Amino acid sequence: MQGNKFWNEELETLSRGRLEELQLRSLQEELAHAYANSPYYKRAWDEAGVHPDDVKTLGDLTKFPFIDKKTQRDTQGVGSFLGELAAVPEEDVVFVSTSSGSTGVPTLSPFTAQDFDEFQETEARLFWQAGLRPNDRYVHALNFALYVGGPDVIGAQRTGALCIWAGAIPSERLLFILKTYQPTVIWTSPSYIIALGEKALQSGIDPKKDLSIKKIIVAGEMGGSIGATRQAITDIWGAELYDFYGLSDIFGACAAHCEYHDGLHIAEEHIYVETVDLSTGELLPPGERGELVYTTLRKKARPIIRFRTGDIGRIDLTPCKCGRTHGRIFVDGRKDDMFIVSAVNVYPSDIEYVIRALPEISNEYTIRIFEENYTCKYEVNVENVTEQTDDKIRELVINALKARIGVKPAIVNVLPGGTLERSTHKAKRVIDQRTETVAKLQGDGI
Repeated sequence: MQGNKFWNEELETLSRGRLEELQLRSLQEELAHAYANSPYYKRAWDEAGVHPDDVKTLGDLTKFPFIDKKTQRDTQGVGSFLGELAAVPEEDVVFVSTSSGSTGVPTLSPFTAQDFDEFQETEARLFWQAGLRPNDRYVHALNFALYVGGPDVIGAQRTGALCIWAGAIPSERLLFILKTYQPTVIWTSPSYIIALGEKALQSGIDPKKDLSIKKIIVAGEMGGSIGATRQAITDIWGAELYDFYGLSDIFGACAAHCEYHDGLHIAEEHIYVETVDLSTGELLPPGERGELVYTTLRKKARPIIRFRTGDIGRIDLTPCKCGRTHGRIFVDGRKDDMFIVSAVNVYPSDIEYVIRALPEISNEYTIRIFEENYTCKYEVNVENVTEQTDDKIRELVINALKARIGVKPAIVNVLPGGTLERSTHKAKRVIDQRTETVAKLQGDGI
């Protein structure tokens, strides 16, 4: 299989018509399973006047109500340990993960044995898509502590690659592994791979010359699909970068780059994707930008039906140059993170693009959103890595942000290199200090 381009060629190259037939059959079965076994879905759908039998086409899914993170939190632990969204008894569950809890109470994600096996089969496919092969040595540098991305290493092993279960360990230890075992592929977060590269250089290790990393997989943050961040990582490591995307609500990585890096192929036999208007929830046609809504098609432990992810992006259903026909998602940012300054929508990913493209400052930054006279403003903290004065660096950053975003920051704090905290997992870069009232007004676009 070493020379095969596809992990499962028949599945990955299905025509759009055959893929949608498969999705419809799976959707009908998933809705029937959820209605018969999940207390929440039966109650919510009865109240909405809808029934699984109403679904004759994929478009009929729009008759069903949305769920979101609040739904998960409100139903978690209600009636049973697994909660009212679950559709199997606890004895059928073999694995649970939790969300990071970075934006609220961590939510439990259960898996049956079948769910888990199909989860890892999908991981193997995405790893193969990113070029992982049996002759590779792979380092899994993700957190194993209840994080849904931890078990993805099992999918890597299915490809036949030699796998090193490193986990989230101190930089010195991880660099020892990279130096001693000379792995060729690594997966971690965008923030950490940059910090690790900086640490290597400070330790006298040149990642390009002294290490053997040829491919880097990143996930958990936006950076992997942001051009400037990708370039910053490539400049340090000299390796090809692949972005993976997943969410604990369904399973680990469910979408990933192929060799063309033109969007992330999502596993459409497992997830049906809709895009809806941010305000009205009205369905948008493929290709238009809105909030991504996901429905599981095969998950038994906890079906997820019309889940508003909070991710802003679009899906392209046209075939890719790689030959794969599954749709490609493009994620621009989080709805929760977007803020409005002088009637301009500002996404932290746009700020990251600017900062990572400026060689005069380091790759680390933080953003503070605050209010002044009931007006939303933002502050940026950066690090000066040149001999230029802080005032010149400040002017450079302000002008670059104004040109890219349309509104300049109220404050730019220029700090010495190495001042800002380096993250070993998901970096917390956005600090929102608006009051609840002002934040809601901003979120409503007022």
